[in-house]
Amino acid sequence: MADLIGHADLVRELEALAASDDPPHALLLAGTEGTGRMALAIHYAMLLNCDRAAPPPAGASLFGDDTLASLESGDGGIPCGECRSCRLIAEGSHPDVIVMGPGDVLCKPRDGESHAKHPDSRDIRICQVRGIIDLAARYPFEARFRAIIIDPADRFGREAAHTLLKTLEEPPGHTVFCLLSAAPESIIETIVSRCRRIDVRPVPRTSIEEGLIARGYDRELAARAAEASGGRPGRALQLAEQPDLMGDRERLLERCARIAAARWAERFSYANEITDRYRKDRNSVVPELDAWEAFWEERLRTGSEGGEARETLSAMVNALRAITQLRADLLANVNTRAAFELMLLSFPRVTLAATPEEEPLAYA
Repeated sequence: MADLIGHADLVRELEALAASDDPPHALLLAGTEGTGRMALAIHYAMLLNCDRAAPPPAGASLFGDDTLASLESGDGGIPCGECRSCRLIAEGSHPDVIVMGPGDVLCKPRDGESHAKHPDSRDIRICQVRGIIDLAARYPFEARFRAIIIDPADRFGREAAHTLLKTLEEPPGHTVFCLLSAAPESIIETIVSRCRRIDVRPVPRTSIEEGLIARGYDRELAARAAEASGGRPGRALQLAEQPDLMGDRERLLERCARIAAARWAERFSYANEITDRYRKDRNSVVPELDAWEAFWEERLRTGSEGGEARETLSAMVNALRAITQLRADLLANVNTRAAFELMLLSFPRVTLAATPEEEPLAYA
């Protein structure tokens, strides 16, 4: 089964769509990283293709007796998680469920074209769109519906995006698309308009904690991971699997506090440093942005409970908006250093509580 925690309302919606006579040919699952977009897309592919939903005809199975045996055992729901289709999709090895993004997946050069490999491409290229179109035109190998999952869908080059439009507008009846994006506003409107949009929002902390406990994690670890996840089940699973990451998060939060209390020169120095790290490895700064969000969210919560002035609370809200804007700017390939500097300029300056070591001695 897809590794789903929470989103019961979205699961019900996907079940209704999959059970309809004419399932939508394209979904747009919009939400931040780790909220469960991929798990929901995989779940939808299983819903469409579970053998229990439409068992194979009587007689010997093409792939042996395991599929028929799984269908005959019990009255489980759909997707059953046991039939051949469900197992292959969950394992990521079903020939008709394709996950693609920037890189070489589905790359199809023009006939006679000299075409270098591009595994490190930042964008989904037009050669990959040609591969999508070619694949979508063919019947699935064994599934009822071929599912093409595109992640992240906001990384289409403009020419590639326009080339995909006709296939999205008039798709073959046996192909469905699932577009995943943390920045749906970066996708051209003509593509968005051809998709059924589903917003994947953060999951309540208690639901994440219960989901981790149900997967066998210690209750205390589950509580810590759920608290640190920011409502993102995927992030919570990662933290529960690698608890050391939570120690890293505490160190990042301490650094956020120091930067938020620092003068402008130190903030600009930090902007230069994080810009250099981002250019070398984009993923390396994602936990830092998550830490900044957690830092301001916690200060906003404690400030609200402590009766902070409206102006102070408003400044914290603006800080959170600045982080959201930075994420969008980075996806839009704006000047990286300027984007980080603008975020830091938007942060209010905070005063840190003095530690006992920092407090002056009465007799000094």
